[in-house]
Amino acid sequence: MAPGEKIKAKIKRNLPVTGPQAPTIKELMRWYCLNTNTHGCRRIVVSRGRLRRLLWIGFTLTAVALILWQCALLVFSFYTVSVSIKVHFQKLDFPAVTICNINPYKYSAVRHLLADLEQETREALKSLYGFPESRKRREAESWSSDLEGAHPRFSHRIPLLLFNQDEKGKARDFFTGRKRKVSGSIIHKASNVMHIESKQVVGFQLCSNDTSDCATYTFSSGINAIQEWYKLHYMNIMAQVPLEKKINMSYSAEELLVTCFFDGVSCDARNFTLFHHPMHGNCYTFNNRENETILSTSMGGSEYGLQVILYINEEEYNPFLVSSTGAKVIIHQQDEYPFVEDVGTEIETAMVTSIGMHLTESFKLSEPYSQCTEDGSDVPIRNIYNAAYSLQICLHSCFQTKMVEKCGCAQYSQPLPPEANYCNYQQHPNWMYCYYQLHRAFVQEELGCQSVCKEACSFKEWTLTTSLAQWPSVVSEKWLLPVLTWDQGRQINKKLNKTDLAKLLIFYKDLNQRSIMESPANSIEMLLSNFGGQLGLWMSCSVVCVIEIIEVFFIDFFSIIARRQWQKAKDWWARKQAPRCPEAPRSPQGQDNPTLDIDDDLPTFNSALHLPPALGTQVPGTPPPKYNTLRLERAFSNQLTDTQMLDEL
Repeated sequence: MAPGEKIKAKIKRNLPVTGPQAPTIKELMRWYCLNTNTHGCRRIVVSRGRLRRLLWIGFTLTAVALILWQCALLVFSFYTVSVSIKVHFQKLDFPAVTICNINPYKYSAVRHLLADLEQETREALKSLYGFPESRKRREAESWSSDLEGAHPRFSHRIPLLLFNQDEKGKARDFFTGRKRKVSGSIIHKASNVMHIESKQVVGFQLCSNDTSDCATYTFSSGINAIQEWYKLHYMNIMAQVPLEKKINMSYSAEELLVTCFFDGVSCDARNFTLFHHPMHGNCYTFNNRENETILSTSMGGSEYGLQVILYINEEEYNPFLVSSTGAKVIIHQQDEYPFVEDVGTEIETAMVTSIGMHLTESFKLSEPYSQCTEDGSDVPIRNIYNAAYSLQICLHSCFQTKMVEKCGCAQYSQPLPPEANYCNYQQHPNWMYCYYQLHRAFVQEELGCQSVCKEACSFKEWTLTTSLAQWPSVVSEKWLLPVLTWDQGRQINKKLNKTDLAKLLIFYKDLNQRSIMESPANSIEMLLSNFGGQLGLWMSCSVVCVIEIIEVFFIDFFSIIARRQWQKAKDWWARKQAPRCPEAPRSPQGQDNPTLDIDDDLPTFNSALHLPPALGTQVPGTPPPKYNTLRLERAFSNQLTDTQMLDEL
């Protein structure tokens, strides 16, 4: 190595090290505070006085805490949405309209299937209220008298019981009149809002196969108990009837639809599509997706919507299954399943029902902004409906799937899953008990369906405004009813009256479509801008300062710790490799003597002072001066005389 290079190396080795290569964390922090652009950190070092330094330390830490807090709020609120509402006027597609008669099947067509059940129902009413069912029907007395001596098989399977609050654990059977013990849990199916105090309640008992586990369901009103009891047996009977036969027993489109107009143009049954509902029979959908083109309307008002007159035929109503007269209508999208029993609107007879619509279209953002789904592909529930995904479809599909898994059969009022059969007594004797237990768990959200199913991200919703008016009027019914009777002469063989008819008007009130759209409230650019604003406000800092902080606190800081740990490891390894017995020190000879180590460079003054003395050598001392050589008698004799003279004076 050249002499100049060695001198530079020695000087560099002896000078204090600062900056990223500082040997200690304290030196690194001091260097950072003196050189950084963040003013608070610099003031900590250059301020005079302990109080000022403490204040600047407090100010700086407070500013850092506020920056972290504000930035955390910005990150957590990143996935928020802003909602915008747009209202625009345009030509609108007319929705699909599904119309069902409240009575699913003609009573004359299903009476032979329900004869035994209705006879036992009349006996229950007679036992409870002391009078038989009073409605007169043709040939009712003849077929009811034939069944009086029959064994009550329906009440034997699900007994109707009368409970007295004064007698705990006992109930009286409707048909036998005997008291029996009631075991198991008692579930009162009354409203939680309206509490009705009554000493006697009516209910029925459901048990499992081995009859060891039973549940009794009670009702505040005997009417509700009997209707629920009748509905359970009705579903069991109709579940065994083939679909084609049920379609023939229900109403045809020509029977249900008397007249039809849309947008001022006449229409008929060919514009409607058959849709069979298990609990509502034959329903008919106008403007369905199976049509070649979707109808639209270019004007608002009742004259440019759908106008139909419906034939209700009250005489063919089942007295125990339905207690109201009329029809149900539901407005939905073309690819949406019509849940008539959930959101259907009832239409009264002898009235004209006007339904004005406002269209609202909603668009929501999917994950991570919300938990909605685009098409249901990310929901682990199989769609058993032949329709587009919706939250209702998911919930009903989940319940039906659980029903098949736990009870071994499907519930009658919902579509049939693949490779499954509807529940009935013959194949599944305890399906009613299983159904009630499962439905109770579903309502209490114990099946997990509510947590799995998601709302659809985009959907259309029609806000309905309903108004009623008497129809036909007293003046017009004199000519209107005979004309309608003549028009329906091929389908019915009787004279129509106003209670057999209902008129329905469905139209857009105006063509203003409202769109509710969600959009991200933040973006990466806005987030970075907000970060920069917070850093500049509290610390007068920029992106370069952030990079410095990352370099010093996350790179240099840990590199110092790593160097220390590495040095400790090297020292430990050196001590481990050293011999256990110390060797005798050798006598310094030749080049072993440090004092004789001649360097190529001349030592500096400071380095020479740090050289250690040679071992075992004697440093030659300086001899005392010879004071006789300092005598100046002869050399300065003349001057001494003058000096002496001054002394004498």
